[in-house]
Amino acid sequence: MKRSGFYAGDITGVFDDAVRAAVISFQRSFGLTPDGVVGKNTWQSLMPFLRGYHRYRVKRGDSFYTISQAFYTTLRSILTANPTLDPQNLQIGQYIYVPYGFDVVATNVSYTHAFLEIIMEGLTARYPFLTSGTIGTSVMGREIYFLSIGRGPVQVSYNASHHANEWITTPVLLKFIEQYAKAYSAGERLNSFNTLTMYNSSNLYLIPMVNPDGVDLVTGGIPRSNRYYTQAEALSRNYPQIPFPSGWKANIAGIDPNLSYPARWEQARDIKFAQGFTEPGPRDFVGTAPLSARESRAMYDFTLNHDFALTLSYHSQGEVIYWRFADYLPPRSEEIVRLMEKASGYTAEVTPSMSANAGYKDWFIQTYNRPGYTVEVGLGENPLPLSQFDKIYSDNIGILTLGITEMI
Repeated sequence: MKRSGFYAGDITGVFDDAVRAAVISFQRSFGLTPDGVVGKNTWQSLMPFLRGYHRYRVKRGDSFYTISQAFYTTLRSILTANPTLDPQNLQIGQYIYVPYGFDVVATNVSYTHAFLEIIMEGLTARYPFLTSGTIGTSVMGREIYFLSIGRGPVQVSYNASHHANEWITTPVLLKFIEQYAKAYSAGERLNSFNTLTMYNSSNLYLIPMVNPDGVDLVTGGIPRSNRYYTQAEALSRNYPQIPFPSGWKANIAGIDPNLSYPARWEQARDIKFAQGFTEPGPRDFVGTAPLSARESRAMYDFTLNHDFALTLSYHSQGEVIYWRFADYLPPRSEEIVRLMEKASGYTAEVTPSMSANAGYKDWFIQTYNRPGYTVEVGLGENPLPLSQFDKIYSDNIGILTLGITEMI
């Protein structure tokens, strides 16, 4: 409603009188029954504002310029979204994508897997040079998606939301790829770096939500009546000291996806068992064997099928960058992390011994002897409030660009 211009208040998550009045105004404007209920037709009319573009049917006398004026957007954005069309030869009745004049990636609302799908659809429509796909599925059968940008030989990979209640990292990666795509399409620089060079020299793969079931559990994407919600709630009773669902880090089966990789997994098991995490639950259960978390297996296989020169794993919280595993010291790994320190204000640290094994970063360093980093964003108690997002993104834009530019 806010994006459509019919609601100007704060986003509270409450359908109050002000929101209902905005819905009625929206319905009247779009020729819908003004009942204040967001039913199928109203939702269908609202969807373009979530996706960030309108699918427009060309009429007699239309041009890209007149269409851009009608939708309060730019000629460049329409040209970018429709690269195969000849602006001088538009055909009456053909459909074109018309991006709205705001960013697709929302940074002021909670994320769910369904919302991620909407955002990805909007990004790939507005920037058709982005590619997307899946790396596997979660326990509940949700697709684990990737987005990529670039056509160069150097591959790098960033991931987010291994841990469910650290979902604020998902929009961090999504905003970065949107900012990158926008700058590249406009021939502009990103954080002082040349995007044309970045695009032609590298291929960035993002996995923005490694653990979609867990994220949905925390953010309300799984109904309480769903059997998976009920099962997770039952598992949480084994750990009454951990709030449910806000304290949930694991996948929906109660296995921690970032304690499931074959990098001193046995040591991680011994440590976590000694801490009392001996069965499935909200956090820190390592599973019955390495890669017993389905989502970790998908990340493992995806990585083996690529040739990543560097990886970033986004977590929260602490404003630190973890960069070592065991006695490994990949070439340039310390040099790069010092640059990331300066760019972000975060502190480079060695992972605490109680958490120093079986993570994705650990396995990547062990397997490839290449730079791999875990970035812990923000400060406070997870899940971090969205009020921290702007600072988190500002702190991390340098890290995100350096992960590419230092490899090319």
